[in-house]
Amino acid sequence: MHPLVCQAVQQRKVMRFHYDGGTRDIEPHIHGIGKDGGELLRGYQVSGFSRSGHAEGWKIFKLDEVRAMALTDRVFASPRIGYEPDDPTMSSIHCRL
Repeated sequence: MHPLVCQAVQQRKVMRFHYDGGTRDIEPHIHGIGKDGGELLRGYQVSGFSRSGHAEGWKIFKLDEVRAMALTDRVFASPRIGYEPDDPTMSSIHCRL
């Protein structure tokens, strides 16, 4: 479990980190273990880098590939439309909205 991720989820703080070639700002919604045993974060990316060209939207991140993780001062009010608290990509959940 990554305590900073759960803190961000519980406090609804936007996170900023470097992932797959660039910096991203994410509203974290759920953190857990994927079916392959790796730690995952599902969040809504609000800005930043995207290889696909779609900077905004739902994304899943492998936490072992995340670098320079930090909480921002920005908070988000509620879960985004499309949030699934029983995320099927995760075999167990550490924390969620």
